[in-house]
Amino acid sequence: MSREILETFPNPKPERDYTIEHTTDEFTSVCPKTGQPDFATIVLTYIPDELCVELKSLKLYYFSFRDKGIFYEAVVNQILDDFVAVCSPRWAEVRGMFNIRGGIASEVSAEYVKP
Repeated sequence: MSREILETFPNPKPERDYTIEHTTDEFTSVCPKTGQPDFATIVLTYIPDELCVELKSLKLYYFSFRDKGIFYEAVVNQILDDFVAVCSPRWAEVRGMFNIRGGIASEVSAEYVKP
């Protein structure tokens, strides 16, 4: 995935801890086993430090997964890794709630805490 897609802007209140949550229910990737599309709701929650993520770039970043064969677990961890690399938040969590497939719904979450 191309984290270069993600753009940032300065946090307007870097001296304060506050939470930002971005949710999309339009996330799509491809199952690497079957080649079928996987649909999910992705929730990105974070406490910014010096930077915040710009929303149009976040949307385009999510779109970059549409043709990628990737397992759920890898999706969530890749999003978190790329987001942390660009924004360096104080804390972040990515949750992926993947649509039912074969009678099983899956939710994967990963968390980051700044050292």
